[in-house]
Amino acid sequence: MSKQTILGRVTQLAKANINALLDQAEDPQKMLDQLIRDYSSNLSEAEEAVAATIGNLRLMEQDHQEDVEAAKEWGGKALAASRKADELRAGGQAAEADRFDNLAKVALGRQLQSEKEARTAEPTIASQTEVVDKLRTGLDQMKAKLGELRAKRDELVARAKSAQAQNRMMDAVKSIDVLDPTSELSRFEDKVRREEAKAMGKQELAASSLDAQFEQLDALGDSAEIEARLAALKA
Repeated sequence: MSKQTILGRVTQLAKANINALLDQAEDPQKMLDQLIRDYSSNLSEAEEAVAATIGNLRLMEQDHQEDVEAAKEWGGKALAASRKADELRAGGQAAEADRFDNLAKVALGRQLQSEKEARTAEPTIASQTEVVDKLRTGLDQMKAKLGELRAKRDELVARAKSAQAQNRMMDAVKSIDVLDPTSELSRFEDKVRREEAKAMGKQELAASSLDAQFEQLDALGDSAEIEARLAALKA
C-alpha cells in the first residue's frame, strides 16, 4: 500500500468531515470535539495501514535474509562435495568422485537460485523501505497536527466562552442604559436641592429682618444719647 493511498485517503476523509461539520456548526465546541474524534479515528486507520506495510516489509527482509543464508549454505555444501570428489578421484574411485561432483553441481545450482531470489527482492525491499520511511514521517506529521488541533480546540473554546461572557455583560449594560436608575436619583437630587435652596432663602430673609431690628435698636440708642447730651448742655 502506497503512501498516497493511505495518507491521501485519510486526508480526504478528514476534509469531508470538516466540511460537513462546518455546515452543521451550531455548537462550536461540539463541532471541534467531533472533529478531533474523526481525525483520531482516521489517524488510527492510517497507523494500522502503515503497520501492515511495515509488516510486509519485514517479511520480505526475512525472506531475503533466508535466501542469502541459503546461498551461503549451498555454497558450503558445493565446496564440501567438490573436495570429497577430488579426494575420491585421487584415491582411484572415479565413479564415486563423479557422484560427488554431481552433488556439488546441484548445490551450486541451488546457490545460484537463492542468489537470484535475493537479488530480485533487493529493489523491492529498497523501494518499500523508502515508502515506510515516508509513511512514518507522514504519521508523525499527522500526530503533530492532532496535537495542534487539540490545542487550538482548547484555545477556541476558551475564546468562545470569553466572548459569550462579554456579550452577556454588554447586554446587561445595554439594559441598564435603557432603564438607567441614576436618572431617578438625579430627579430626587434636584428636588432636594430645591428644598435646600428654599431653606437658604428663608434663612436669608430671617437674617435680613433681624439685622433691621438691630439697626432700629441702634438708632433708638443714638437718639437717647443725643437727648441726654442736650440736657447736659442746658444745665
